[in-house]
Amino acid sequence: MNRLEFLQRAGLVSAGLMINVPSVMADEQSKYISKRPTVGERHFSSKSVEGAIKEFKTKVKDEELGWLFENCFPNTLDTTVFVKSKGTNPDTYIITGDIDAMWLRDSTAQIWPYLPFMKSDAELQNLIAGVIHRQTQCILKDPYANAFYDDNAKVSEWKDDITAMQPGIHERKWEIDSLCYPIRLAYHYWTMTKDTTPFGAAWKSGIQATLKVFKEQQRKNGPGPYTFQRTTAWATDGVPLAGYGYPVKPVGLICSMFRPSDDATIFPFLIPSNFFAVVSLKQASEMILAISKDKALSDELAQLGQEVSDALQKYSIVEHATYGKIYAFEVNGMGSYNLMDDANIPSLLSLPYLGAVKADDPIYQNTRKFLFSDDNPFFFKGKAASGIGGPHAGIDMIWPLSIIMKGLTSTNDQEIKDCLHTLKATHGGTGFMHESFHKDDPQKFTRKWFAWANTIFGEFVWTVYKQKPHLLA
Repeated sequence: MNRLEFLQRAGLVSAGLMINVPSVMADEQSKYISKRPTVGERHFSSKSVEGAIKEFKTKVKDEELGWLFENCFPNTLDTTVFVKSKGTNPDTYIITGDIDAMWLRDSTAQIWPYLPFMKSDAELQNLIAGVIHRQTQCILKDPYANAFYDDNAKVSEWKDDITAMQPGIHERKWEIDSLCYPIRLAYHYWTMTKDTTPFGAAWKSGIQATLKVFKEQQRKNGPGPYTFQRTTAWATDGVPLAGYGYPVKPVGLICSMFRPSDDATIFPFLIPSNFFAVVSLKQASEMILAISKDKALSDELAQLGQEVSDALQKYSIVEHATYGKIYAFEVNGMGSYNLMDDANIPSLLSLPYLGAVKADDPIYQNTRKFLFSDDNPFFFKGKAASGIGGPHAGIDMIWPLSIIMKGLTSTNDQEIKDCLHTLKATHGGTGFMHESFHKDDPQKFTRKWFAWANTIFGEFVWTVYKQKPHLLA
């Protein structure tokens, strides 16, 4: 069964990879009726998040934006979190929305915007500590896997995968960002709360497993233990050359067989993910020294981070005839490179958001101009909107994630306002964000329940409200 057949059988997409939504009646939409589950059906309620929704809707006069914020921002808490235990040993399982599995990436990204609200909400803090605990257990189970089930005995639906699969694992696509996102969550939880409870021996073992995988995938001593193949007609779901991928020269960068879109890389040195790894290794080094008091491990993490950083300066930058020095999307260390971007995060566009480069970095600014031009093969411009997509959803399909990230990394007021306007105009009358929508018709979209897009939309809107409220006047 190929990927398209799997998604169709699961009811996640229609035959054309798109869901066609009838036009919403004008009189119905004008009421802006909440699309949230009833209070009794919500999986988790945060008093601080509810307070933010009330504040926003009271002070921002844009009724549609308030409606979208109310629907989207709490969507992860309303529909995708499962608190398994509380107290001193919390455990939280998070699905992506319409797929009942927990991605290390998505579970972090889905709750990331709630971190600032922990200060006044002990229950929310406990839920997030539970995510850290669950992610640690996932990493210890298999640090090469990207998605896991709540049931440790469940066998994956992917029957045609050729890789070292265990029960309890939904998918085993090696992606650098899968191990970076848990560190991002842990580090910012720690710095915001000063709570070290989630960071005991198991967490340290997870960091050691992360370090081991990163070093293996530098491929200095051969291709390493990981391979992945899938019997499928979907080209981006398989890895060539016996599942090891195309060759690289071991220059210090880390190989990633898949992108954060879950699509296979072309050249295994995925540049945005290597930038993310540098940030994560430095954060892990700081935490290990401060909490575990293990200077040797802390130094090893920091040294690897510096090695990858040095390699990025040497191998990630290419000279473009129009834009000058820009960051490549993928390289192989032998001189070959791929110029594009993918809406999923980490992306080249998202580098300042992840703390990898400064927003005013000249090379990033040159890259940004390239990304929003016809020279980027996955930049689409149509009647409804313009934005970045990727191979995962196909040609002419724009991802709201790219529009949101454009706004979150912008320093230009008009550009931010344009992003807000575009997002308001492309929810297809549903009141929620989606995985992607057609450039000419936002009522043709993929994934009607995609919590990451909903929550990060809320993060963007709340950030504008707090930092640039005049743009919402």
